[in-house]
Amino acid sequence: MVGMEAYVILSAVLFVLGAMGVMMRRNAILVFMSVELMLNAANLALVAFSRQWSGVDGQVFVFFVITVAAAEVAVGLALIVTIFRTKQSINIDVLHQMEG
Repeated sequence: MVGMEAYVILSAVLFVLGAMGVMMRRNAILVFMSVELMLNAANLALVAFSRQWSGVDGQVFVFFVITVAAAEVAVGLALIVTIFRTKQSINIDVLHQMEG
């Protein structure tokens, strides 16, 4: 049986990888994928702690996080498609030219 520490460590590693992806990437789709990775890392930690304390509160909260993530993907991809149609690029540096 795998201990809770393994799940928490895996969750922390996934969250750090997602945070690094958000900070280092220039492609908008990869940034959204990194945000999703961070949300899934938080979900893993919530489920691990919920299982440790024999409660369902963390698992119920995971469903809300998944719902928010699905809405974020739908809105984010719609924005990316619209920006790509106007700018012909999804590079984040190009989006800074839209200011002012």
